[in-house]
Amino acid sequence: MKKKASPTEENYLKALFSLANEKNEVSVSDLSQALNVSNPTTNSMVKRLSEKEWVDYKKYRPIRITSKGMELAASIIRKHRLTEMYLVEKMGFGWEEVHEIAEQIEHIHSPGFFNRMDEILGSPITDPHGSPIPDKNGKIHEHNYSPLSSMREGQRVVIKGLNDSSKEFLEFLNSKEIQLGSLIEIYKVENFDKTMEIGHSENKRIVLSAEATKRLLVSPMTQ
Repeated sequence: MKKKASPTEENYLKALFSLANEKNEVSVSDLSQALNVSNPTTNSMVKRLSEKEWVDYKKYRPIRITSKGMELAASIIRKHRLTEMYLVEKMGFGWEEVHEIAEQIEHIHSPGFFNRMDEILGSPITDPHGSPIPDKNGKIHEHNYSPLSSMREGQRVVIKGLNDSSKEFLEFLNSKEIQLGSLIEIYKVENFDKTMEIGHSENKRIVLSAEATKRLLVSPMTQ
């Protein structure tokens, strides 16, 4: 019988999954910072996760997520991103409104509920922000998109995802009428500060800061 995780434990596992390097390791300080909690609090929780065999942890060493921990974390992320997609596609929420709702729904322990949600949506592979949705086996099909900031003048690209799905950034994109699938033409990149002038939506021209272009993930249009 699989051990059930509390909502707090699930939040830690989800953060560990997102922060993990190639070795599935995360430092205590990085985890503490990501969750905005103290190092002692993080240490205490990591010990609990270790007792349940979701992580391997030794004092003064990085936290390593076990295969069991990875499987559980992927299932939580799957529930979160499916919920976000359902809220946008079937309930008409804006992409800037769904994160906090999904944070609550992701802790429901009902595989049938989320499997049905997946069926209704037609088994999407990305959420409303372009992030990949793990499949039922926890596998994530990553996409090799590039930040808009790495593109050159004259290129035409399509917005495919985001490096930042905070409400503030999403509202900023709404104000600029930028969304997933937007076709962007790069007119000018300033040498000094990498400010970028782009065109989209029937040749509407806008200027984006370097901070904004770093957060937009794109795929170049083929000629």
